[in-house]
Amino acid sequence: MIMLIIECIIICLIMWLICFLSTGTDEKNLIGLRSYPIEVQEIIKKNEKYKNKIKPINLIKIFITNLIMFVIVLFGFGIFIKSNEFKINFINILVLGEILNLFDLIVIDLIWWRNTKRIRFKDIPEKKLYQNPKHHIDSFIRGVFMYLLVALIDGIILTII
Repeated sequence: MIMLIIECIIICLIMWLICFLSTGTDEKNLIGLRSYPIEVQEIIKKNEKYKNKIKPINLIKIFITNLIMFVIVLFGFGIFIKSNEFKINFINILVLGEILNLFDLIVIDLIWWRNTKRIRFKDIPEKKLYQNPKHHIDSFIRGVFMYLLVALIDGIILTII
């Protein structure tokens, strides 16, 4: 149990560091444009400086890519807390994934992201435009299901090996 808690802390800190390092300039922020409120996305899409740098969003492709990535990442963490029982492996990976998902929603998205200047585009500095949490909540809900699938896949693999 203590190892699971330590892993939860480590993976959350890694996630926050990745988010921090992935922001700070307009170019970096454009990569994560889909996380922005619709109002900001619309302004960016109409902005001559940015509109040709925007890549189309395919939510299915993003979901599958994230699923594969987190199957690999959480498997790596799961190795250290592996059990011979599927139920224990499944629960441990599910806890890791859902704690990360909840941390992402509450700490990264709702507290840090909405308040830091790092995510604001230079041409759109108004904090109020970045406050709509809808995209963050939608992402959290998709994450609940994704981490359930990750736990199922990793739980099976960890039990077999």
